[in-house]
Amino acid sequence: MPPSFIKLLILSFFFSGSYEFAKAAPPVYHPVKAKLVQPRQGIGNTLLKLKQKQDVRVAYLGGSITAAPGWRVKTTKWLQKAFPQSKIHEIHAAIGGTGSDLGAFRLEHDVLQHRPDLVFIEFAVNDGGRQPESIWESMEGIVRQIWTANSQTDICFVYTFRVNYENDLRKGECPRAASAMELLAEHYGIPSINVALKIVELESLGKLIFKSDTPLSDEVIQFSKDGVHPLDRGHEIYTEVIGNAIEQMQSTSEPVNHASQLKRPFVTGHWTDAKMVPLTSAMLAGNWMTLPENDPLMKRFGGRMGQIWEADKPGSRLTFRFRGSQAALYDLLGPDGGQVLITIDGKQQTKLRPRFDSYCTYHRIATLKLAQNLDPQAIHTVTVEIHPEQPDRSPVAFRLKDPAQELKKTKYQGTKIRVGKIMLRGELVP
Repeated sequence: MPPSFIKLLILSFFFSGSYEFAKAAPPVYHPVKAKLVQPRQGIGNTLLKLKQKQDVRVAYLGGSITAAPGWRVKTTKWLQKAFPQSKIHEIHAAIGGTGSDLGAFRLEHDVLQHRPDLVFIEFAVNDGGRQPESIWESMEGIVRQIWTANSQTDICFVYTFRVNYENDLRKGECPRAASAMELLAEHYGIPSINVALKIVELESLGKLIFKSDTPLSDEVIQFSKDGVHPLDRGHEIYTEVIGNAIEQMQSTSEPVNHASQLKRPFVTGHWTDAKMVPLTSAMLAGNWMTLPENDPLMKRFGGRMGQIWEADKPGSRLTFRFRGSQAALYDLLGPDGGQVLITIDGKQQTKLRPRFDSYCTYHRIATLKLAQNLDPQAIHTVTVEIHPEQPDRSPVAFRLKDPAQELKKTKYQGTKIRVGKIMLRGELVP
């Protein structure tokens, strides 16, 4: 074969769809070396505004570790002290017990509408049980939504600690969720701060204990009582590491337009199209009602969920049609929660879905997955119907002093379903 023909074949490969397919090959997970700080492209846009004494809006998107009045509040105070001529506006966007899979859907309401300059993202603990491929889809959806809304917004990943993460960190590796996030961060040039690594370093020096029910000597830091949620001294360590990282990034960060980073996705199934859609009365049949503003549950959860709808009559239904691949409900679990039947495109699922679990001595935000991996080009019909039977309440018994009597109380009776919004990857259709 003539050399000129071989050259032509090579050129044709590089300029053909085959080359594009090769470039688009899915990433392969592998453990990533743990480093305290990875500055990458840094937070130059935010630092420039701070140096110019402008107001700066900082969002904290995460789970319960961020929701606590700990490193989030302390980091805001650190920034205010470090840049006293600027006004630091804190955007509290953390919900306990939730991961980036919900974060991608609630991002617009909880973060983007407030026009942040900098977004800290903390999901390495709550995403710990998920597969890397799943983490990439939701985390990349968050990143791309932020930069689609404003390509000048800076992002920083924060990796917090929980017991058992020390096994990987002692080997010099990030735990699986953090490793997955690091691979994504490297692709997009996003800085990261591994505060978990500092906790393990201090423990190895005998200066800290991961978990203790009682305070220790002044020489040994009691990090937490449960191995996950830091006590105040633990949050102080997190804040110190973050403050040092910001100082380090001051010398390496330049203002940058992140729009160019969106040209090449990391995975093809990223959740950039994730959104929340309000319920309407046209979708509802039965005894659905809107909770009034003075209702205790509206006061507690309305700020996150918007208008909450409630029904408890068996047979009450929520029905909607959409073109897309995925649907879920943004709802509440609680001690009086009922259970539902789900029908997708005329096919009823056999398993009842309780809105009650072993934590339900109280109400809390949750998600009810309805359908996944649907044909994104097809129109799908979804129906959620209240079942007449109450769910089994026994899973919560171990949390009660006298379960035989307490589970008979009104608190644990009912078939109530409470929904805030529909979570979609797609679009509603009439």
